[in-house]
Amino acid sequence: MNVYPTLLTATQQATRTEVDSWFQILLWVGFFAVMYLFFLRPSLKQQKEQRGMLSNLKAGDKIITNGGIWGDVELVEEHRVRVKIADKVKITISRSSVHAMQSKVQEPEKKS
Repeated sequence: MNVYPTLLTATQQATRTEVDSWFQILLWVGFFAVMYLFFLRPSLKQQKEQRGMLSNLKAGDKIITNGGIWGDVELVEEHRVRVKIADKVKITISRSSVHAMQSKVQEPEKKS
């Protein structure tokens, strides 16, 4: 009885299993790298820009709230912002509800 072919087959099978497991590991690493590059990284960058914008708010800035209200900042406190939205109309909003600065948002052109 020859044992050599059985050992050779077992060795080839073990090598193939090792290659398959490394391929699966590389596949998962690649999958998470793509997810990071296309989903997580842009989101983190946007959050960083939002935090920077909120920390640099000052009186006179033109802002847009999350609710879509456009106005001018009159007073900035630690957690609140007073916004003038019309003549003699002022509202106090949470600082975190400021969505964007008006200067960064392009208004659509009006056609005559």
